Amino acid sequence: MTQHVRIENNGGILTLTLARPDKKNALTDAMYGKLADAIESAEFDPSARVILIRGEGDMFTAGNDVGEFAAVAAGKSEGSRNVVRFIQSLARCTRPLVAAVQGRAVGVGTTMLLHCDLVVLADNAQLSTPFVSLALVPEAASSLLMPARIGHARAYEMFALGETVPAKSALEWGLANRVVPLDKLDAEALALAQRLARQPAGALIATKRLMRSGEALVAQMQAEGEQFAQRLRTAEAREAFTAFAERRPPDFTKVA
Repeated sequence: MTQHVRIENNGGILTLTLARPDKKNALTDAMYGKLADAIESAEFDPSARVILIRGEGDMFTAGNDVGEFAAVAAGKSEGSRNVVRFIQSLARCTRPLVAAVQGRAVGVGTTMLLHCDLVVLADNAQLSTPFVSLALVPEAASSLLMPARIGHARAYEMFALGETVPAKSALEWGLANRVVPLDKLDAEALALAQRLARQPAGALIATKRLMRSGEALVAQMQAEGEQFAQRLRTAEAREAFTAFAERRPPDFTKVA
């Protein structure tokens, strides 16, 4: 499954491409592991001055592979640990992170953007965090970062109701730096990454450390992770994933 993440390092830019378009770039444990390995290794690689994250195909990512969630909810799997490594690697990353987002960015596809320093959206981008709809809770420190970024009311609506935020609103709310036509997305994100790569790396790292505390974010992630793991094993979660598999609306009113 590691072929579903493509890694290239050119001109100081480490590009991580989600390359599973036939499955809407849904993230598996193996994919999380390869992403985490790349981000962690970049900390010790002076040639990786900037990290650019992008998705292949018509969607950035559908989020976590629902099949893996369902297996945990059904008691058939202990679940992924690489996802924890991945989101913590984002929090601790000292390199500038740039994201290029087209189409849907679901769940972790949106929450990972809160850790990116520059976010470029295609004009067809749609961000959503439907955790509660799956009987889960927010992750990747988004329960802290999202309200801080866009306010409690908007963040709660995104989490509790799973409301989708179109590119224009995401820009207005401060979830992105710019919105461009779809055919200009990769060029715009690459141009920004190249500009960052030409900046003094030490000054960029120091600036990022002053702006955010990676360890504080990891602490929030750990608190979220405990709740997330508990929620995955509830009757509500089993109903959510069963309904998803059966292509029907879940009925949480009958869950004790």
